[in-house]
Amino acid sequence: MDHDATLTLFDQQMRQRTRADDPDDSGARVERVGDVVRQVGADGDWNGIVWSGLDPATADAVIAEQVRYFASLGRDFEWKLYAYDRPEDLGARLRAAGFTPEPEETVMVAEIRDLPTAVDLPEGVRLQPVTDPAGVDLIADVHEQAFGTSSARLREQLLAQLAQTPDSVTMTVAMAGDLPVCAARMELHPGTEFASLWGGGTLAAWRGRGIYRALVAHRARIAAANGCRFLQVDASSQSRPILQRLGFVPLSTTTPYLYEQPHIHEQPPVRH
Repeated sequence: MDHDATLTLFDQQMRQRTRADDPDDSGARVERVGDVVRQVGADGDWNGIVWSGLDPATADAVIAEQVRYFASLGRDFEWKLYAYDRPEDLGARLRAAGFTPEPEETVMVAEIRDLPTAVDLPEGVRLQPVTDPAGVDLIADVHEQAFGTSSARLREQLLAQLAQTPDSVTMTVAMAGDLPVCAARMELHPGTEFASLWGGGTLAAWRGRGIYRALVAHRARIAAANGCRFLQVDASSQSRPILQRLGFVPLSTTTPYLYEQPHIHEQPPVRH
């Protein structure tokens, strides 16, 4: 894979591409405003900055403008900071503006034609598509156990996707009997050559048995059937070695910077 050419394609198609409102879509829109591209979604959708090309002299003002904009909507949002974004001190500027960084992830990409597509599962484990709120509950349960974090925001997002854009998302749970042991999802991006993988959490007792690899192969098959050329993952330190063995290569790193609106999270006063 030509690293520079693929990174350029990723940046153009997945970060800088905009789309107008679609009355048949969820209501989310991706728009370019000056030096940023942002996604503005309805309740439950992801909101944030997907691309920026900032100048050191004006970066702080642009950051403040975006904070004011999302505050006017009453929505938390995320600034996706990539290693090659400018200015070089953008992370420090975001922290100074009230953003909180989450752990760094590695942006990894593979050409689907080069990936294994055999879905080899341990005996007694089956893949179950998620198409309703009960299935979302299974994904949320795996997420909390695998990552040790609350799944409240994820649950809201997945329910919104199922209701609003079911054709653009694939959600799958690996079941051992009645026990959900691994969960993963994939988003299709019409008009691009990419599909993106998300989740991939496996319960600790079930790791090392090939379930995560099987779910990558399962989603690669679906992406290929939809005409995609690449799979892209924002990989954690746990999943990166597995993905590298499957043929994924690192393009860059990305750090999510979260901004939470204070009035949304403040507790109401206790009345006596």
